[in-house]
Amino acid sequence: MSNLFGTLYIVATPIGNLNDISQRALDILTQVDLIAAEDTRHSGLLLNHYAIKKPLFALHDHNEQQKAALLIEKLQQGTNIALISDAGTPLISDPGFHLVRACRQAEIQVVPIPGCCAAITALSAAGIASNRFCFEGFLPAKSKARRDRLSALNNETRTLIFYESTHRILDTLQDMLLIFGKDRYLVMARELTKTWETIYGNTLAELIDWLQQDANRCKGEIVLVVEGAPEQEDAEFSEQALLSLRLISQELPLKKATAIVAEVYGYKKNALYQYGLDHFANER
Repeated sequence: MSNLFGTLYIVATPIGNLNDISQRALDILTQVDLIAAEDTRHSGLLLNHYAIKKPLFALHDHNEQQKAALLIEKLQQGTNIALISDAGTPLISDPGFHLVRACRQAEIQVVPIPGCCAAITALSAAGIASNRFCFEGFLPAKSKARRDRLSALNNETRTLIFYESTHRILDTLQDMLLIFGKDRYLVMARELTKTWETIYGNTLAELIDWLQQDANRCKGEIVLVVEGAPEQEDAEFSEQALLSLRLISQELPLKKATAIVAEVYGYKKNALYQYGLDHFANER
């Protein structure tokens, strides 16, 4: 790596309360030559609050791939750049991936300056298992695609974390109700660190009812923390069913063979399919 190259700093900013920025983040923002921001007007409010006067460069979803090359060129010329998003940690459901990848390919140093992240903030206060979780970001806007994504996650035992917008929250929860069932527990965290911060947990059915009682409860930036599916105990299958699965899977794809055997013997397809993967996959 050339000592003449600049450094790209990935700087986390507050998700609401401006006091949640770190001193290190402020030092970096004060020292760099250029700040790349998702929305320069929005970020300008934060920078003005701390009297930080630096040139701003707009880098968002619609121009990142085209503008990354220009920023790489500046970095190669020795310019130090800070990347910030509208709120929280850059790249977490925000732009920046292409730029960081390009920096690594060009052997330009990338330094993370950690701080706020709405997903982790919500998880820390949800009271739902946090030792294993997966962040899914925003679900698809259209119901069919959203339900397909949720169906793929239905048996996921890790805690699930989603972001959602005000105008889609009820539709998303209704789709979760359809896929996950009315008794799945989740926590909705909205307006984290802000004046109207609300963290409310209940079953899907009860949460939907609670939201429908007051439209204001749907407003703001929303994080959903959803309890994972219960761990399934190892299923016990009859010898006859397993023999049938073994024989049929030699002639048909395992998924189709599983569907046939599960229907005939009354077993759950997912559990039987997993058994087939574990025990018969190498025989094919």
